[in-house]
Amino acid sequence: MRNPWMLPALVALQVLAAPVQALELNGQTWFTRPPWKVDFTNYYAYVGQTGATYYFTLTLPEEAGAGLGGLVIQQTRGVDRNFQFAPERTKAFVGRPRREGASIPVQAQFDEQERRVTVQFLQPPQPGQTITLALKPWNNPFQADTYMFAVQALPAGPNPVPASLGFATMPIFDGIRL
Repeated sequence: MRNPWMLPALVALQVLAAPVQALELNGQTWFTRPPWKVDFTNYYAYVGQTGATYYFTLTLPEEAGAGLGGLVIQQTRGVDRNFQFAPERTKAFVGRPRREGASIPVQAQFDEQERRVTVQFLQPPQPGQTITLALKPWNNPFQADTYMFAVQALPAGPNPVPASLGFATMPIFDGIRL
């Protein structure tokens, strides 16, 4: 004899297991479950140091519903507003700093006046991946301070609606003087 509750339970399981699609409303693309935080790493923490790389790492949830189309990183705090980024040296990869996986091609732009770097992933990373963006300034800021960067993730698709990942905090210290 068939259980009358079996069919509704199977239908519910199929709905839950169905792949999630990017949410498109009024011509805009949204994450169905956006990434929610960014990890920041910088191995050079003193004023004026050259060779620094600023690593922004995030994990795109399995249920994100869309690939990662890009990132927007904007300096919101810090005394030195003149240190330059080199967009042509920007790179991205699957994984974390010092544990690099496959390279991800990017296109980056730096708006000096707005202090904003916009990065587009030419092959959008997919849900479930951990991605690191590596920004390379020509040198660290020349004034000690705590620098902050607002970070937003953009879903892959038409007219993406940014999802805030919070702030990356970067302390820059004066060198040791004897």
